[in-house]
Amino acid sequence: MADKVTLNKDIFSLEVENHELLKIAYDSYLANSRSSHAKTLKRGEVSGGGKKPWKQKGTGRARFGSTRNPIWRHGGVAFGRTGEENFTKKLAKGSKKLAVRQALSLKNADKAVFVADFKVSGKTKDFVKILSDQKLEDKTILAVTTEKTEELLRSTDNLANVKLVRATYLNVFDIMNADAVLFDQKALEATATWLLGTEAKAEGKEK
Repeated sequence: MADKVTLNKDIFSLEVENHELLKIAYDSYLANSRSSHAKTLKRGEVSGGGKKPWKQKGTGRARFGSTRNPIWRHGGVAFGRTGEENFTKKLAKGSKKLAVRQALSLKNADKAVFVADFKVSGKTKDFVKILSDQKLEDKTILAVTTEKTEELLRSTDNLANVKLVRATYLNVFDIMNADAVLFDQKALEATATWLLGTEAKAEGKEK
């Protein structure tokens, strides 16, 4: 059980006037996670169609040079996916960090930020005990640590409701989709250093 600690007001107690930046950061995370594998065949890539379906003139019908024309059944696809689409959305580092701070502030306002001491030996029951002490057994947990040690990974791998993340890899998507954010004590300092470039200050609400 962790001793009482204080949360940095510049990270966990921001006034979030609107959620515009959070929405941008959330969508950016999803877009950057999107891969481009789908590919359609153009008219020149569809097999067949080498023979002109009918002569150019005299039939009264429209002129066609190939049965693989995009407007024909079994024809190629016009303006289809190429498999090389780039869906990434760039977000400035400062904006990204501010969005993370806003997300953490909203979670703290909902009393969904917790601090514990991640002392584990590699057994699942060790981390279950940590969750039990915080009364978080039935919650979806984002566990924040400074380093994913072998013992910590073994302790959380079998827990479907726990996602382990390094402090410097915090993102709006994971924070907002978790029922609770559980910090290791040392991870608070790492989070403050990453988001503010400073050591954690002794300010904020006790946890």
